[in-house]
Amino acid sequence: MTIAFGCDNAALELKQTLITFVESLGHSTKDFGTFTDERVHYPEYAKKAAQSVIDGECDVCILVCGTGVGMSIAANKLRGMRAVVCSEPYSARLSKEHNDTNALCLGARVIGPELAKMIVETWLSAEFQGGRHAERVAMFE
Repeated sequence: MTIAFGCDNAALELKQTLITFVESLGHSTKDFGTFTDERVHYPEYAKKAAQSVIDGECDVCILVCGTGVGMSIAANKLRGMRAVVCSEPYSARLSKEHNDTNALCLGARVIGPELAKMIVETWLSAEFQGGRHAERVAMFE
């Protein structure tokens, strides 16, 4: 699986930690920035990473900012994106199983790196269940 990453300056360190972690799980990554701790506008990075999923360049994306909320709002503006903010693994798993999410958003100021790794691993290993959920997901479009 190829996973796109995007972050703002508040989440640069967590993004780097998660890229290393995801690669250790055997996945490929594509980093859409930011690459500096200078102040940036997070919607630009959310859109770049999310667009790579829509275009089929990447399979899913992980977006990180201070709370994860701004990134999820920006990503969800793009048709075909289903971004979710998670602060624990249970919601991450169900978001994939029931809602077929293709973007996971995390808050670097909300959770630490070890919890973020658990959430990411849970989300990446979950699979969309289809069935009654597929009809509901189709209603998102």
